[in-house]
Amino acid sequence: MPFSYKPLAYLASITSVNSMKWSFKIATVAGTEVRIHITFFILLIFVAMQGMAGGHGLNGAFDAVLFVSAAFVCVLLHEFGHVFAASGYGIRTPDITLLPIGGVARLERMPNKPSQEFVVAVCGPFVNVAIATAIYLFVGIGLVANPDFHFEQSGRFWEKLMAWNLMMVAFNMIPAFPMDGGRVLRAFLAMLMDYGRATRWAATVGQGIALATALWMLLSGNVSPVLLLIAFFIFMAAGQEAASVTQREATSGLRVRDAMLTDFRALSPDATLRDAVDLLLAGSQHDFPMMDENGDLLGILTRQRLISGLSEHGASFPAKTIIEPCEQSVTAFTVLSEAMEQLSASTCPALPVMDTQSGRLVGLLTAENVGELMMIKAALKRA
Repeated sequence: MPFSYKPLAYLASITSVNSMKWSFKIATVAGTEVRIHITFFILLIFVAMQGMAGGHGLNGAFDAVLFVSAAFVCVLLHEFGHVFAASGYGIRTPDITLLPIGGVARLERMPNKPSQEFVVAVCGPFVNVAIATAIYLFVGIGLVANPDFHFEQSGRFWEKLMAWNLMMVAFNMIPAFPMDGGRVLRAFLAMLMDYGRATRWAATVGQGIALATALWMLLSGNVSPVLLLIAFFIFMAAGQEAASVTQREATSGLRVRDAMLTDFRALSPDATLRDAVDLLLAGSQHDFPMMDENGDLLGILTRQRLISGLSEHGASFPAKTIIEPCEQSVTAFTVLSEAMEQLSASTCPALPVMDTQSGRLVGLLTAENVGELMMIKAALKRA
């Protein structure tokens, strides 16, 4: 299934930080968290109900849930194919999230070279080929010998699992960006043209395939809710990826110091929520760092936490108890595009900008400030 990382445009993506809030960790493998989205259990309930239909009862429900669980183990192994390939190029993967539509491996960044992206992209489907081959060799069941095979049949667990893996290979290699096949397409295009243009071409192809699939289902009357959802995901994610590359091109050569907020107000450790409200209403700043007596950063009180704290505890409640830790930070000399990727992957809406020598807070980096910088650059370019 698609693998992704957190570019600028994923701030509002359905596979962004918002999905992390509705998922929980089940394991950590080689430094990568494995997470399950709560909607995955809705899928299990749905397939259990399907398994019970037709008079199969609890046995049918158990068989259906067992197969879907095994299929998603294959999805997880597929994602680890991407993870281990990326680690060979020094790219870390913080987490993998299993969703009803598949798995998402969140790479910190994409490989720098088209050949590297090609390797990372194909290693996921390669795992499914290996699984299907292993089932064929060790279990000794082949679909060729069963021309009447179909998924609705009861039993035939290994046959179904082998077919599922082969279907995953075929599906993922469709050149619909940002799926694996689409990333392979971008890798080839990037060998012939610049990276941004290759991404936009690949994204256009992906959106075209997604739109054509959705129209075909609607016009033919053969509507599959799952396939329609995947088509919607591909269409949106392809557009977001193209937009993120455009934004990275726009921020080329810029550092955090070019966009950070330097005129900011801070809270003292004994500040109350009423103090924060006064600062919020007095200016345009939304998030307020809290500093201790030595000037060290304790955390950031975000506007969201401030409003929630007011409704739950009142204005006299100590602000220190609800601040956001914001463990990630950048320096004024950090490349802006890299800092924005950290910001989009963080749960905090503002990244602290720390001085490299003193370790003190010198600014805040927010998406709003970067947006304003981009608008200014665009206006100057038109002028």
